[in-house]
Amino acid sequence: MPKLSIDGEEVEVPAGSTVLQACEAAGREIPVFCFHQRLNIAGNCRMCLVEMEKSPKPIASCAMPAADGMVIRTGTEQVHKARRGVLEMLLINHPLDCPICDQGGECDLQDITLFYGPDKSRFRENKRPVTDKYLGPLISTHMTRCIHCTRCIRFINEIAGVEELGAVHRGEHMEITTWIEAALTSELQGNIIDLCPVGALNSKPYEYRARTWELKKTESIDVLDAVGSNIRVDTRGNEVMRILPRLHEDINEEWLSDKARFSYDGLKRRRLDRPYVKRDGKLQEASWRDAFAAIAHRLDGRDPGRIGFVIGDMVDCETMVLVKDLAQAIGTASVDCRQDGAKYDTSSRASYLFNTTIAGIEQADACLLIGTDPRWEAPLINARLRKRWLKGGFTIGRIGRPRDLTYPVTELGGGGQTLGELADGGHDFAQILEKAERPMLIVGQGALSRSDGAAVLHLAARIADRYGMIVEAGEGEGWNGFNVLHTAASRVGGLDLGLVPGRGGKDAARMLAGEVDTLFLIGADEVDTSRLGDTFVIFQGTHGDRGAHAADVILPGAAYTEKHGVYVNTEGRPQRAKLACFPPGDAKEDWRILRALSEAIGKTLPLDTPAQVRARMLEIAPQLAAFDVIEPAEWGAFGKAGDTLKSPFAPVIEDFYATNPISRASTVMQECGALFAARDEGATGTDG
Repeated sequence: MPKLSIDGEEVEVPAGSTVLQACEAAGREIPVFCFHQRLNIAGNCRMCLVEMEKSPKPIASCAMPAADGMVIRTGTEQVHKARRGVLEMLLINHPLDCPICDQGGECDLQDITLFYGPDKSRFRENKRPVTDKYLGPLISTHMTRCIHCTRCIRFINEIAGVEELGAVHRGEHMEITTWIEAALTSELQGNIIDLCPVGALNSKPYEYRARTWELKKTESIDVLDAVGSNIRVDTRGNEVMRILPRLHEDINEEWLSDKARFSYDGLKRRRLDRPYVKRDGKLQEASWRDAFAAIAHRLDGRDPGRIGFVIGDMVDCETMVLVKDLAQAIGTASVDCRQDGAKYDTSSRASYLFNTTIAGIEQADACLLIGTDPRWEAPLINARLRKRWLKGGFTIGRIGRPRDLTYPVTELGGGGQTLGELADGGHDFAQILEKAERPMLIVGQGALSRSDGAAVLHLAARIADRYGMIVEAGEGEGWNGFNVLHTAASRVGGLDLGLVPGRGGKDAARMLAGEVDTLFLIGADEVDTSRLGDTFVIFQGTHGDRGAHAADVILPGAAYTEKHGVYVNTEGRPQRAKLACFPPGDAKEDWRILRALSEAIGKTLPLDTPAQVRARMLEIAPQLAAFDVIEPAEWGAFGKAGDTLKSPFAPVIEDFYATNPISRASTVMQECGALFAARDEGATGTDG
């Protein structure tokens, strides 16, 4: 490893490091604009100049490889003069927009100019005007502020894998633009707002609505998919103003999907803020006492076997604990957290986890996708797969419907027949899996939610065993390449807590087909309510969506930003979302609603405080004891042998921007969905 002298201090850094990294290892802060540790080096802003012995001029530390014996100085007069000169040049055309710029208060150019910049300019020429570019409904551009760091270009091309941004012209005529004037199509495009070191790229929905110092910042967890991205919720008063990513290397790194970032306006639209009871065929406002009385009257004397609970995709673990205990108190075994009907085998925890872990994808050397579209189901997991592919030596095969995933994929076939051939070793892709040292597979909900889901799960387990995807820890570091990619934030937590039908209980499909008299929909909006018939429906949720439209009684709950709650991501990692603002109107935390309901129906549950609920949760599922820690699952036989359908695995997401009641209520997400649906229709030549 090379040893360098940084301002007289000897530093040893790993081979392949740059001088910039060596300086940071020595505790020296080097200002940068174009450099970013997750992007390829551009070396075009020259802000990171340092002095190197025997070099006739300062060097760009971000682009200079560290070599043994280098002598680097970071605080000399020559270095300070060079940095002042760079900033003076950058500010020639930069407008005086700081008082109105959304980046004000969190702008790299502001901060670096304050510490390293000149106090005056020698230039008197007119500033260069640049036309703002149209990038779609999510990103607002102010291109006169652009300093050509090219971070946005590199992110869109390298990380997102959508080559739609680039630079045209040269010198002072250079501009960042799309090749044709059209909206960016990446599901990760919002990240270029965070990457932009100036105010050239801003959030269009948030623009001119608040200043950073007005906002209260709350660290929380995103629940719009099953990845469990770490986020920061910024609020002013009781309104969510924006959502930003937080750094978590093992989950989302520092990125965030556009749905998680921009759908927050749906938190205040179509909200249920008071109880409703259906009278004379119409829902009418009611008090909590009246709503509970209506439910108690309905349950009085009913056969417990004709009562059921279906849990939705964004329900926290605390609420599911109360659901489980309330169902037991009532005497019904008809409880199901799988509103899509996925066929999991809960006898083995490894059968429904992303066992490789998200960060573990980077250790794999072959991947088989089974009935999943990670680009829409989990954009950040898709970005990890692309990141691994960019390193080389990573082959990806897919069984399912073809779609651009931003990296090359070998199409193997459509459905169960191909899966069976692979399990028997009769498919060409079998040779790739056999040669791989750390192969992995990902089973999606498009495969598991079909009627043959149990057989598909069994075949996937056979493939994992056959091709060495399971290596016990005693044989080395250990490796588990069997993965299930969930789309619901509540799913793994629900399975861990045992929210599946017990003996004699009915599953979600049967309950939604009208086989129960009374049905509790706990945040369950992704269901077909057309077959419920005369079923009495109690809906507890946040939005006036599908579940509320079929309800006889509505109990308004709190959204994920309005309560403390535990969520378990697709890896089996428990994390805690925190309250950033309060629920609207008379809405309450969901577990408190169920606790009060249990008392109203004469089945009082002894869970009065969050601590008691948490203790009960750990009693049921001890593996959820430590936050942000994955409890490894033991491998075992699971699934059910049987015939599979010949039809191809269908995607479970048809519109990325409308997968839950929050995003469906968001006007921003509606605009995105309409825009890209129109583009897709135009591309396929269909008549709109």
